[in-house]
Amino acid sequence: MPWLEAMAAPVATPKRLIIVYAPSGKIMPHWTPATTGTGFSLPRTLAPLEKHRSHFAVLSGLAANQGNALGDGSGDHARAASSYLTGVHPRKTEGADIRCGISMDQIAATHFAKSTRIPSLEITCEDSRQVGSCDSYSCVYQSISWKSETQPLPPEMNPRIVFERLFGDASLTPGQRAARRSVLDLTRTETARLSRDLGATDKRKLEEYLTAIREVETRMEKAGPSVGTAAPAGIPTSYREHARLLFDLSALAFASGSTRMITFMLAREGGLQTYPEAGVPEAHHSCTHHRGDAELIEKVAKINAFHMEQFAYFLDKLRATPDGEGTLLDSTIALYGASIGDPNAHDHNNLPTLVAGGKLGGGRHLTYPKNTPVANLHLSLLDLAGVPVDRFGDATGRLDYLTGLA
Repeated sequence: MPWLEAMAAPVATPKRLIIVYAPSGKIMPHWTPATTGTGFSLPRTLAPLEKHRSHFAVLSGLAANQGNALGDGSGDHARAASSYLTGVHPRKTEGADIRCGISMDQIAATHFAKSTRIPSLEITCEDSRQVGSCDSYSCVYQSISWKSETQPLPPEMNPRIVFERLFGDASLTPGQRAARRSVLDLTRTETARLSRDLGATDKRKLEEYLTAIREVETRMEKAGPSVGTAAPAGIPTSYREHARLLFDLSALAFASGSTRMITFMLAREGGLQTYPEAGVPEAHHSCTHHRGDAELIEKVAKINAFHMEQFAYFLDKLRATPDGEGTLLDSTIALYGASIGDPNAHDHNNLPTLVAGGKLGGGRHLTYPKNTPVANLHLSLLDLAGVPVDRFGDATGRLDYLTGLA
């Protein structure tokens, strides 16, 4: 349930944390603002965020140093994913002897677990293989979330499965679930009883919340594979609809207090996702090896902007959702970024990074010394989310100026 005025007021509005991973690099001239500080013009990739200018900051100069080869040869995509939130160089293996590190989202999930029903959600828009070899590493290294040094958490791509985890009844059989018109049928009596005791503001908030759940249900009912496709039921054939369903579920998960930690991979590193809706029917990864070809660079730029449009949709949703005395955007810290900068060079330096929400002091472009570990940002975000951690990965300290105050 969302927080209602009739409930005992929390001591403080709880912070939520979401990591949105946009893989395979960016066309950096279209990402990086030309000037630092405030008042900069938004480059092409960031343009979809114009209405949220005062709610995000762009961070330049950060590096995923543990994603570099460090003597291990090929495998930049596998190292990019596995090192991003761990700050640990993964052991190179295609077998079962995997080893990486605990990721920052799972440190937060452990801390949040005492106050949430679901410690964390791991979701994606592109299926991640968990067996075999991927980019000369075991495919399990495609996961960005690691519960332990040897336990990656594969993300879920089916919105229906995510929905049932959040709102469904695990005791129902598939037949019973199929016969159920709406998950709201399970609580209709309790909802009516609760509504009778609420004031006008709480009734409106409750109705908006239930309407949002039903809207997502309805869209999932319509979603599914087109005739002749092999996509599982519940996964839209439209990437835009797929991403937005998962973003809507993320917003509902935060609003209901079901979880406070989400990692969302918009696609997998080195993946085969295509984007015909953005005018790019070719696989993303093949386009990123552009070798200076203007046509391929333009296709990657289109994909980068298209991904950002979906993130802007999510920020719209958070900003429109009341939460305590503010909005869900005020109480959510959203990191958008990845572990590769220049896709053609597989560069792990000067990563595309922005932080939105959380009343962090947006509208700024901050630059940090070259090769500042991105783990410094993660350590800082854990601090801001109220998760006390002394050391993390290869972090050398916290980032200055992130809140606009120090």
